[in-house]
Amino acid sequence: MSTEEKSAAPRSLAEALRVRDDVSLAALLRSRPDLVTPVPTDLTQLATRAGTRASVVRALERLDRFALQTAEALAVAPDPASYGELLALMGGDEEDPVVAAALPRAAALLHEQALVWGADDRLRLVRTARELLAPSAQHPSPTGLGPTVREATAGMSPGRIQEILATVGLPSTHDSVSAVSALGALFADRRRMAALLGGLPEESRDVLARLVWGPPYGQVTHDPAAHLRALLDRGLLLPTAPGTVVLPREVALHLRAGRAHRVPEPVPPPVEAAAAHRPQVVDATAAGQALAALATVEELMKEWDEGGPAVLRAGGLSVRDLKRTAVALDVPEPVAAFWVELAYGAGLIASDGQAEERYAATPAYDEWRELPPAERWVLLAQTWLTATRTAGVVGGRDAKDRTLSALGPNLDRSAAPEVRHRVLALLAALPEGASPVEESVLARLRWERPLRGPQRGAGAAQEEDLRSRIARWTLSEAESLGVTGRGALAAPGRALIGAPEAPRPASREEPEGPEGPGAKLPVHHHRTATAVVPPTPAERAAAAAAAARLLAPLFPEPLDHVLLQADLTAVAPGPLERGLADVLGVLADVESKGGATVYRFTPGSVRRALDAGQSAADLHAFLARHSRTPVPQPLTYLIDDVARRHGRLRVGAASAYVRCDDDATLDEILADRRAAALGLRRLAPTVLAAQADPAALLEGLRAIGFAPAAESAAGDVLIARADSHRTPPRSAPEPVPDGPPAPDDTLLAAAIRAVRAGDLASTAPRKPGPGDAEGGDGSGAPGGTLPRTGAAETLATMQAAVLTGEALWIGYVNAEGAASQRVIAPIRVEGGFVTAYDHTADEVRTYPLHRVTGVAELADDAG
Repeated sequence: MSTEEKSAAPRSLAEALRVRDDVSLAALLRSRPDLVTPVPTDLTQLATRAGTRASVVRALERLDRFALQTAEALAVAPDPASYGELLALMGGDEEDPVVAAALPRAAALLHEQALVWGADDRLRLVRTARELLAPSAQHPSPTGLGPTVREATAGMSPGRIQEILATVGLPSTHDSVSAVSALGALFADRRRMAALLGGLPEESRDVLARLVWGPPYGQVTHDPAAHLRALLDRGLLLPTAPGTVVLPREVALHLRAGRAHRVPEPVPPPVEAAAAHRPQVVDATAAGQALAALATVEELMKEWDEGGPAVLRAGGLSVRDLKRTAVALDVPEPVAAFWVELAYGAGLIASDGQAEERYAATPAYDEWRELPPAERWVLLAQTWLTATRTAGVVGGRDAKDRTLSALGPNLDRSAAPEVRHRVLALLAALPEGASPVEESVLARLRWERPLRGPQRGAGAAQEEDLRSRIARWTLSEAESLGVTGRGALAAPGRALIGAPEAPRPASREEPEGPEGPGAKLPVHHHRTATAVVPPTPAERAAAAAAAARLLAPLFPEPLDHVLLQADLTAVAPGPLERGLADVLGVLADVESKGGATVYRFTPGSVRRALDAGQSAADLHAFLARHSRTPVPQPLTYLIDDVARRHGRLRVGAASAYVRCDDDATLDEILADRRAAALGLRRLAPTVLAAQADPAALLEGLRAIGFAPAAESAAGDVLIARADSHRTPPRSAPEPVPDGPPAPDDTLLAAAIRAVRAGDLASTAPRKPGPGDAEGGDGSGAPGGTLPRTGAAETLATMQAAVLTGEALWIGYVNAEGAASQRVIAPIRVEGGFVTAYDHTADEVRTYPLHRVTGVAELADDAG
């Protein structure tokens, strides 16, 4: 490198960011959105924020496995390191060609995300990342390497170091620094190290083999065996504490043939296809599942139509109510929790907010029911895809060891939307109609988001396990919802995530991006990082319309008829029209579901229809109109028999009473032991009084086998229709984002313009002022100190700049007391205000002169 190039090399991350173009800065802020919230005042502040521990940890967590391995290798490389040294650590002495081909992409990604800065011959890992990834006794390196010889001998006596030099055949030195350097050079020399290791006994080499891939620490007694003493005498093992020794990094790298990692993983594992199906079969299967999903949600809402289960004091659904819901839906409890959470996430159910809180349908449910089936499904599918509430954790324990309940708090998992979308994207990359091997999907996700070195431990293991579980739940839930069919992504599901219709198999084996695994990129090249950018409302609407358009033709047309059978059942060979399904759901009980739904007529179901206001004539006409087969005689007799008995008994409010024209019927009730709990007594031959309230009296008489009807105070029969219970208008729960949202292009452009302008103000050179001789640094650079001048000097300098058109550097304190420095070109000074073009804000602004702390002229060579 020439002298000019060395002087031009960046000396800090801030200087490295300063030479980037706007496209590169936008890529950095897009991949690390926490850096733009709030917008930094200048590039120095941006670099400072990019080096904070929280931001670096978040950036490391979003690296793929090979990029993370590259960062880990830089953490154990010399600082700074050349690209050749990095390649040697990643590819080993034999330079693995696959690693060599993939390394430029990983290095460019680290550069783009400001985790690495500097030219190819002086690569520097940001200090915080090095602290997180470098080996130490408290935090072993993910590479399994230990400290260097210099680090391990820091507390060793000079005499002991000279003894080691003599043992390995090196001349003694006058100081410990040169002695340690000579020992490190010996260990890094492949030829001399091979000779040194060749003279060791076999037991000594076995000890080194056990430590070489880590952990590099071992225990020894105060009187070690001969084979251990041979290693200690030659410095191949160095003491770090009483009874503890460590394998120096240089020795381990020699034994590893120069590789920092035991198994580099430069290429993502492919997602394997388990089976292939015809796309038409996949779409048809998915459509059937989608139709069943709509029916399940409607059945859930019907179950809770008159008011659902009570809300627990801590929020959520009780275990008993979840079991009851699972029985009603005829599904296992975890599946019931999924459907309940899906309806809640879509805004179809919520708490009613009453004194005795219960869950109930929202007004949005009535609007949802009126939509075409395909649009109803799209709403559910999009809700599932973007929701952070994760039904799979229901039944687990939270951080305070409390049970997580359905619809309760603490169910949000911010990683869920990203994992779901990524799983579906991997399915979309398979050939059409291919279902994946589940473990290959999980392996690919683990490569893309591996366990992080700085966070290895129990907590990290739990987090990784959660991501794997979310992926498994995604595959299962996508099948239940109809996003996939027979495990393969269906056409509506492909449209839902915005995937292209034609899959690209090459993307299964190559890293994301246009370069591919074999592309050679210069390290300074900045490629766009993989970032989860949420779709815009327009993109979501377009995806929803496309999915609905593809799904609608796959749904069967609703039927307007059923098949009545002599065994008091009705068979619906397909989905029914809404009006027919509603009435039939009251008149009969669902006996079985599937491709065809079987309804059974019972005295109780017929009485339910009569209680809802239907007459026997209405029911006969309804069945005759909607049956493709003649109405069976047993069904006609059942309806007439229940109708004949319906309303013979009348229950009213006294405390409650029963009246009947047939006193023999009342005698029968009084004689029945099951009526004892109702507290009945005769008031007149045709009237009984009861201690129970009217509702309990009605239920008690029906349980005995009678069919009473309620009546009003005027003696009229009350029609007991089931009233739908609705909550007040409610908003669907908002997803909990995983960190700050990704900025859009408009925000990025504005942020970069503000940062550039602020950097101009903070770095513009100025002419030395009077204050420089006393307290300034005399450099002519603004630094972090605001200019200080008197009011008269400030006014005179401003007025002179108006005449000459020169730019000035000013300090300004706003109304909130926040101080800033700006570069302005004054246009007009009058009435205690200066109107100027503000280079910092890139617009014309007016500032009160009394808020200007001082002014200074820019140097003649200011940019």
